[in-house]
Amino acid sequence: MTEIRTIKTQKGHLLKAVFYTPDSKAKAAVLIVPAIGVSQYYYRAFSEWLCSHGYLVATFDYIGMGLSLSGKLKDVDTSVISWAENDCSTMVKAVSDEMSDIPLYWIGHSLGGQVLGFVKHQERISKVITIAAGSGYWLENSPQLKKRAWLLWYFVAPIATQIFGYFPGKRLNMVGNLPKGVIKQWRSWCLHPEYMVGVEGDSVKALFSSMQVPITSFSFTDDELMSEKNITSLHGFYSSAVKNMIRISPEMIGAKKIGHFGFFKKSFEETLWKKYILTELE
Repeated sequence: MTEIRTIKTQKGHLLKAVFYTPDSKAKAAVLIVPAIGVSQYYYRAFSEWLCSHGYLVATFDYIGMGLSLSGKLKDVDTSVISWAENDCSTMVKAVSDEMSDIPLYWIGHSLGGQVLGFVKHQERISKVITIAAGSGYWLENSPQLKKRAWLLWYFVAPIATQIFGYFPGKRLNMVGNLPKGVIKQWRSWCLHPEYMVGVEGDSVKALFSSMQVPITSFSFTDDELMSEKNITSLHGFYSSAVKNMIRISPEMIGAKKIGHFGFFKKSFEETLWKKYILTELE
């Protein structure tokens, strides 16, 4: 069964979430936390597949994104930290409250694997799986992105946001449309060698280093955005967590390309989802 729900955050914002419920009792619950600028519907095929294997799955859109956008984007007052502290924390509580007798797994794509240190109720999460998640520090980005990143952060983002009142990423074919508070904060992180922990200071660094939920990281050698340095740097912030770092090349699974977004395509059901994800969840 698939159901769209409205869930209120601590700040009174209304999140739109989709719950995929299996026909029989769920083995575990899975919260899928999206990449920046990506709608929850991008994860629909993966969510349906997990549900067919007996998992309750919840997806959601951050405030100001997808179904969680109410009104005009330029009027949305939020930030990446607010997405983590309020939106993600709200979803962890909502899913774990409903399914308190089974484990809760967090699957974070890109940004969804970056913000864990800010999230409340971490003790309710049994395991974290990150997909293509790394630091956004631009000088460590993949070679093909580095030149565009310089242009984005020093010219396009500040100028376009000032003109439109939000970042018009769809129009520019960069990232996607984002609230001004999100692009401003994310830009500051991406310009710092230690990403968010470098910008936000020692208290945030301590939050990340104290997180103890086990993490399995899946990264890809042909990721057009994240280099291996980005991946290693981010997971280094979670210094107290037990980590299993798995790096996959397209050749390993007989594919031409995986990239930053490919993991969630249905064509990888056998070679990535079944082979790697079920092993981690079961």
